[in-house]
Amino acid sequence: MIRKTGGCLCGAVKFEAEMEDLSFGACHCGMCRRWVGGPFLAKEAETVTVTDGADELNAYRSSDWAERVSCASCGSALWYHLLEPEMFAVSVGALDDASDMTLTAEIFIDHKPAGYALAGDHKRMTEAEFMAAFAPPPATE
Repeated sequence: MIRKTGGCLCGAVKFEAEMEDLSFGACHCGMCRRWVGGPFLAKEAETVTVTDGADELNAYRSSDWAERVSCASCGSALWYHLLEPEMFAVSVGALDDASDMTLTAEIFIDHKPAGYALAGDHKRMTEAEFMAAFAPPPATE
């Protein structure tokens, strides 16, 4: 496992995240774009441990299945938390050092504004493609 440290803009919240590799993705869904003002650049983490400032965390329940966690003082987006099954997507911008990380995928590309494009040859999925990848198998009779 790779351990990365991070925190918010004002320094009130600090955390450690454990991840399998150094790849990250970009989400272009409407909720992410409103939350961070553009694509949400995030890295899936096995665990997130708050090392300082737990009382400064603000968890906003953005859907029935997930919450978005930010700093209550400065508003920095810290991580997306899928509740079941539990998964964290840590904001690459909140990491102390992301210089060794590489963009490898984009999701919700059919929601991406025409005014920007992320360079490079990497996986790109529409909303329908992404949702189909996580849909439960059809019920059998």
